[in-house]
Amino acid sequence: MKLVGVLYNPKIVRAEPLSAEIARWLRGRDVATRVGDAVDDGDLKEAVAELNLLVVLGGDGTTLRAARLAAPHGVPIFGVNLGRVGFLSEASPEGWEEALERVLAGDYWLEKRLMLQARLQRAEQPSSSLMALNDVVVSRGMQARVVRLHLYVDGDHVTTYTADALIAATPTGSTAYSMAAGGPLLPPQLQNFLVLPVAPHLSFERALVLHQEAEVTIQVGKEYEAMLTADGQDMAPLNGGDEVVITKHPYASCFARLSGPGYFYQRLMEKLSYWALKQ
Repeated sequence: MKLVGVLYNPKIVRAEPLSAEIARWLRGRDVATRVGDAVDDGDLKEAVAELNLLVVLGGDGTTLRAARLAAPHGVPIFGVNLGRVGFLSEASPEGWEEALERVLAGDYWLEKRLMLQARLQRAEQPSSSLMALNDVVVSRGMQARVVRLHLYVDGDHVTTYTADALIAATPTGSTAYSMAAGGPLLPPQLQNFLVLPVAPHLSFERALVLHQEAEVTIQVGKEYEAMLTADGQDMAPLNGGDEVVITKHPYASCFARLSGPGYFYQRLMEKLSYWALKQ
């Protein structure tokens, strides 16, 4: 590897010092580095197309931001967990040297994960789009009341929800907001995505698991306002009659993995057991 990026979360106290330490360690192995923080990643944005690897220091939220940065360029991500959960990370802050040594030696495999594209369509205005690794959510606006959402799949009307929100989640996002709302857990190898209502009132309450080429359209009821959110980070307000068209994104996120292909199930049980004990 000739050039490695290091992206850290500046809100975590130990993240910046660790990023500097990792950068020094890499340079000591004749690997050039670019370091940036997850809030102002200007330097990394300019260099990301040339990176061979992006090391991410933070929690899953930082990794989601890194995925949207790296995916268009096919740059693999290697996560060092400094957050609370760390579903997406591969190493601990105590074991990063040994882990990165293996990566530099080529002792890893690449895992590709489906991402979603959400296009906001509003009458007589050009469409805009957001990218998500976890989920796309259409939820109620500022008022504390339900929103009416019409769901279409591949152009056909499926049902109308009266609910707090509709979640469209990837397999990666099935362990996030979707899981909290009672949705099924999907392993990352699947290319399906799902649609799940949050607190539906007298509406269909089951999750729908869809094939990877499905086109999902969520139309906001004309008398309502709503909010479009991608990965809980990028947001856009919605007016009545607006449509959000959700499809598989042409780019996939890529992760450098040291664990075996079945790691997902073991890690899932470890994380769930840990947080169950913390309650």
